[in-house]
Formats: sequence, C-alpha cells, structure tokens
Amino acid sequence: MSQGEVAAAGLRWNNNVSVAAIALISYEYLLLFGKEIEYVWKRPWSFMSCLYLVVRYFGLFLAIVCACWGGLLYMPESVSYDLIVLIEWGFSVYFCFAEIILIWRLYAISNQSKLVLQVLVGLFVPIVALSIGTDIFLYSRRDVFSVKEVITPDATYCTLSFHIGPMLAIYTSIPIMCFDILLVILAVVTLVKHFMEQRSIKMRPNTYMVMIVRYHIFYFALCLTNQILLVILWANIPMPAMSLAELFNGTAPFILAPRLIISIWDTHANDECVHVSTTFADCVCWTSPPNFEQYEMSPGVEHPESTFSIETEGVETA
Repeated sequence: MSQGEVAAAGLRWNNNVSVAAIALISYEYLLLFGKEIEYVWKRPWSFMSCLYLVVRYFGLFLAIVCACWGGLLYMPESVSYDLIVLIEWGFSVYFCFAEIILIWRLYAISNQSKLVLQVLVGLFVPIVALSIGTDIFLYSRRDVFSVKEVITPDATYCTLSFHIGPMLAIYTSIPIMCFDILLVILAVVTLVKHFMEQRSIKMRPNTYMVMIVRYHIFYFALCLTNQILLVILWANIPMPAMSLAELFNGTAPFILAPRLIISIWDTHANDECVHVSTTFADCVCWTSPPNFEQYEMSPGVEHPESTFSIETEGVETA
C-alpha cells in the first residue's frame, strides 16, 4: 500500500472506532440514567455517591474527548497534542479514583480494620506518585511522545507518534498490577474467612459480600487487560490492532466502574429488605444475614467472631 492509502486506512479505522465508542458510551449512559436518578440524586449524599459521580461523569468526559480526538473532528496539531496529554493524565486520575473505590470496599468488608486501611493507603500513595512521574516523563515531553499531522487528499487528521519502545511502560505498570493483585488476594481471603465462619454457624454467606468480592475480581481483570493494551500501544503494531486496543481502553473502564457501583445499589433496592428505603450505606442487610437466614439462629445468640459484624454499619461499600 502507498503512503496515501495507509493514511486513508488509518483515518477510516479511527473514525469507525470513534463512532463505536460514542455509541457504546451513550447507550450505557442512557441505560443507567434512570437508576442514577433513583439511587444518587434522590438519596442523601455519601462518600460513595460522590465517587460514583466522579467516575461516571469524568469517565464520560474522557470517553467523548478520546473518541473525538484524531480524525473524527479536525483539530490543529497543537490542540491535538494538548488534548492527548489531557486524556493520558485523565486516565491516570480516573485510575486513582477507581482504586480508591476498591480500597474503600475492602476496608468495609474487612470489618473496618484500620490496619488494612493504613496498609493499603500506604502502598497506594507510592503508586500515585509513580503514576504522576510516568505521565510527566512519557506524556509531557515531545521528544518521547508527540503528535503528527497526516494530510490526505480527502482529510487532514492527527495521530500519535512514540519515540521510545514499550519497556518503560512495562516497568511502570508492574507495581500497579502488583497492587491490584494484592487487593484481589485480600478480598478473596476475606470472603473465604467469611465462608468458613458462616459454615460454622450453619448459615449461608452474605450475598452482598460475595458480590463485592466478585466485582473486585472483575475489575482486576479489566485493569490487567487495560495495562496490557496500554503497553501494546507503545509498540509498532498494525493499525487495526491499535484501533481496537484504543476502543477498549476508551470505553471499558468508563462503562464497568460506574456499573459495578450502581448494580449493588440496584440489587439492594430490589431485595426483600425492611430497610430498603434507606441508603445501602445505612442498611444493616449487607452486614447481617438475610431475614430468612436469621430464623436459623437461636434468639439472643451472637457470633462476635464473624468478620462481617454489624459494627461495619454505615460504611459505604458499593
């Protein structure tokens, strides 16, 4: 293929992926908008509802800007460079908020263990510093990362240009993945301990705790895939593969994170709970057995050894 044909093919892939990304984000937004009004705007504000709005609307902003960047809308080279730097920095900020949600959930299901919270925050702060340093080195220096304008007979668009290999991106992604692995291990260990305690008193596991741990695993799989694709983007790969990788990175994190939060609220609202009119954070159903299970216990008998005690009431986990 000639240089002109390659440029035209790149523009066509960019436009197709951009339209698909906008369609996916718009469809997802409309699907969740009714539940968002019911569970966020009509309920008292909480720490988790604020985090939800951040990942929801900041993610929506990043997804739209990412989809419009390139060839879908013409932008001068200088504007395109500023926007792609904003996008890359925005991805890092979004990642930090998503990790805060996971840390807060894990703190809640760990019976509000101050030790767990302090350890996770202590490990997370260097991750944030590493992310900032990586963005400064990789995405804020034109000799490493730049934008070039491609002119074709039919259109003019901008594309990325990487001047170093993917090894630095690989090295900086290792601590992030190790931290996510730690979060998954702690969540699974907490769930296994809960299973054993519930079995010892002949009761079923708490549904909401199982959901939270399951979502930890889902989000870990998402982060792993996202980090792999981000590293691949620094390599010299064919245009179709790069476009599909950009489509995943520009949609999946912004779709999954808000949905995982609101799905727990939705499950609680549709559950047969006498406290369903309260917010999920203020309800005791996620910290105690369901009503049909409570009858299996002798009246007045408590199980203080359970890690999922009512002491965690009031902590937002969804």
